[in-house]
Amino acid sequence: MATEVTIIGAGLGGLALARVLHVHGIPSAVYEAESSPAARSQGGMLDIHDYNGQIALEAAGLTDEFRGLVLEGRQAMRVLTPDGTVLFDKVDDGTGGRPEVQRGELRRMLLDSLPAGTVRWGHKVTGARTLGDGRHEVTFAGGGTVVTNLLVGADGAWSRIRPLLSAAEPEYSGRSVVETYLYDADTRHAAVAKTVGGGSMMAAKPGREIFAHREKGDTLHAYVGVVEPLEWFADIDFSDAAAATERIAREFDGWAPELTALITDSDVAPVLRPLYALPAEHRWERVPGVTLLGDAAHLAVPNGEGANLAMLDGAELGQALAAHPGDVEAALTAYERAMFPRSAEAAAIGGGEDGEDPIQGLLAAVTQEGRPE
Repeated sequence: MATEVTIIGAGLGGLALARVLHVHGIPSAVYEAESSPAARSQGGMLDIHDYNGQIALEAAGLTDEFRGLVLEGRQAMRVLTPDGTVLFDKVDDGTGGRPEVQRGELRRMLLDSLPAGTVRWGHKVTGARTLGDGRHEVTFAGGGTVVTNLLVGADGAWSRIRPLLSAAEPEYSGRSVVETYLYDADTRHAAVAKTVGGGSMMAAKPGREIFAHREKGDTLHAYVGVVEPLEWFADIDFSDAAAATERIAREFDGWAPELTALITDSDVAPVLRPLYALPAEHRWERVPGVTLLGDAAHLAVPNGEGANLAMLDGAELGQALAAHPGDVEAALTAYERAMFPRSAEAAAIGGGEDGEDPIQGLLAAVTQEGRPE
């Protein structure tokens, strides 16, 4: 296949696609809005599943490199009630199928596996249009353009490529998370570190949740979930860290102090992240020369599947293109035929209904009746 594949977005999905294409001798160019690989923090821990994410990394020929990034012991998992009672406590005995890695290190591994110059940094997309005959033009901030016969939108929730295929836009899920970090946890936050344990910890009641992960370097990373409309959060001044922390902590009055300390003792200002989603059954009619992967195609509220699905999308799209040399449309059709039902099924995981007992949902997930966060 001689046509260079134009990929918009250097997240995990776009990079997985570029890597699998490289393995098969197919050239690609990845255009990324960020100015460099270190332009921003790449988030926290990811559990890479043996039924999707690891399959993608195997297709990319990076299994050994991935294993070198795994943080031992991080598959340990606890579920607590708000008063701190332990309902479920599973140690990491090495037999789990979801080893944990740092997102930033995984992204760096994928970047390092690509030929120099594959990623074009500092290219923020402002729009895209169809030229006909499967060709598309992408416009960048500052006025530059690129014309391509094969365009892939791997540019996340607010994709600039999605409008070529679909009028769907992400909608607020009704839930937001507030991120906090506790550093040097075993010495400076010993009681909290003991409560979280060696891996992940979850505690919840209807409408209020605290999830925490033990990351690399003795760091605890917490996601404090609150089910409220956007207007509720708009009344909180997150530029005033102390006031925002106090307001969020008030929603967890009566919880065990070792849990609320994940809010009140944060070593960084709390960061608000509203959660958006596309319709669970989001799909589109085939448009020649363009497709989507990852959040651009199937944004869902966090349920542990997003990064894994994005990498599997990228890997399977790369394999489909390699399997159909000279027939891009056959490749895109085959890829989308598998991707649509898979993403719809994943979007239903962990959504829950308002008022449903979240502890029971968590217990079902971690005891393998479902898939965990």
